[in-house]
Amino acid sequence: MKTASSEKPADVMEAASGENADDALRADGEPRNRPDRSDVGAMRSDPSPGIMSIEEHPVPFMTLVRIRIVRAFLRVWMRIFSLSGLYLLGYAFGIGEYLVDYRRRHRVHEKLKSYFKEQATPKFRRKACIGYFTRMRCDKIFYTILDRIPRDQIMNRIELSGVQHIKDGQQKGNGVYVALCHFGSHHIAGLLMALLGFELAGVRDGKESAVRRYIQNRYVETFPEIRRMKMFAANSFPRGIYRHLQDNKIVASLLDPERRRGQTTKTMTISMFGTDRDVLIGPLQIAMRCNSEVLQGFVISKPYFHYELRISPPLVENYDSKDEDRTIRRILGCYAGGVESFAENHPDHLMNI
Repeated sequence: MKTASSEKPADVMEAASGENADDALRADGEPRNRPDRSDVGAMRSDPSPGIMSIEEHPVPFMTLVRIRIVRAFLRVWMRIFSLSGLYLLGYAFGIGEYLVDYRRRHRVHEKLKSYFKEQATPKFRRKACIGYFTRMRCDKIFYTILDRIPRDQIMNRIELSGVQHIKDGQQKGNGVYVALCHFGSHHIAGLLMALLGFELAGVRDGKESAVRRYIQNRYVETFPEIRRMKMFAANSFPRGIYRHLQDNKIVASLLDPERRRGQTTKTMTISMFGTDRDVLIGPLQIAMRCNSEVLQGFVISKPYFHYELRISPPLVENYDSKDEDRTIRRILGCYAGGVESFAENHPDHLMNI
């Protein structure tokens, strides 16, 4: 087992680390010798303990003006040309970004090479790269004005696959942990799951961008379901995650970090995409100590703002929580296989580039 870093995700939920509800560790695995008492007990009154709020950190005026102009333009375009027309606008904009943003285009090609090795031929990389740019732009547009889209149109665009595994896991009464990866727009998946009525919690970096804080605030004002959705900061205490699972609810987070965040975050080295990679094990330790069902989740972006939420069967059936190290290795072996399979079928779903 190695000690490495966790990642600061841009668009998706990140995992917390910890020993147990009374451990001297924060959710990102840092020692508790410098406790942030503002996070203690926050779960009872604040659905997002440790996350920067729009009240405490107002959006700068010029940023607010730009956001409102963009949202107004997209809303007018949607009313004139419908959601299909809005999707085509995003697709065309994505093609333009692909042609102009040569630096990101180069990073995408390098990422594809690192993942797919000999399979990443120039033709393969070009197709996946174009798909990446168009998918990302369309997903960002959908995320930006989701609160302005009629609810029935949103619900008609959600396809669930394997959701019965979540329901089966909750019938056991110990909550469900869903392991995610850096493929697909999980920020959208979390919102859609909340709209479907699932009591979901995620953990991510507490320093939200001004744009995300503004849009998230609009969601809270528009959708009652979003108000019940909890987000925990990665540097907060893991106690809230334990409580959420013990209340038989759902916690979802990323396990595959890509950037260094500190030297105390708990990781384990596994083979994935033909190389040794460090993945977070703190979330799995929490789930195992709560006897929660451990699943794997993906989100697939389809044309015209349709999304498929895909949940795998339990990564390990009836695991032995006492033999923690061996069980975690078994879970991570299945997790790595699932990530590789999904990436092979959807190479354009890269994130964090």
